[in-house]
Amino acid sequence: MKLDRIDVKILTALQTNGRITNAALSEMVNLSPSPCLLRVKKLQAEGYIEGYSAQINIGKLGQTLTVFTEITLKNHRHLDFARFLAAIEKVDQVIECHLVSGGYDYLVKFVTAGIDEYQAIMERLLDSQIGIDKYFSFVVLKSPLIKGHLPLASLFQQ
Repeated sequence: MKLDRIDVKILTALQTNGRITNAALSEMVNLSPSPCLLRVKKLQAEGYIEGYSAQINIGKLGQTLTVFTEITLKNHRHLDFARFLAAIEKVDQVIECHLVSGGYDYLVKFVTAGIDEYQAIMERLLDSQIGIDKYFSFVVLKSPLIKGHLPLASLFQQ
């Protein structure tokens, strides 16, 4: 499926407000409600829309700690990467995991109840023999900018 400018408008609107009514969405993208709904359903079926969720204000929940961790594996065979990913996927406190180029292998984002929980998780990962050679932790002090949407209009200029 090739996206056109209306599809990009739909995706942009939905990532900003996933609870928008079909009537309001159709007005926004200049389509009648029926064709708009069909496009949304097709975008879902084709995997462009993976789901809908609420953005939670973590600051309202209480004390938390966000840590970005650079992880380097001892070996770099396919099996080593697969073993690491299988283990890291099971850690609820891992919010993001990115395979990156450069001086380390993975950049992992943790959100924990505090430094003690983060350290316990890292110790468990090291003890589990999943191939971690070294890691560096970067504790987030403040997050002045977090965007919950992608710049779709500039990524998919029509």
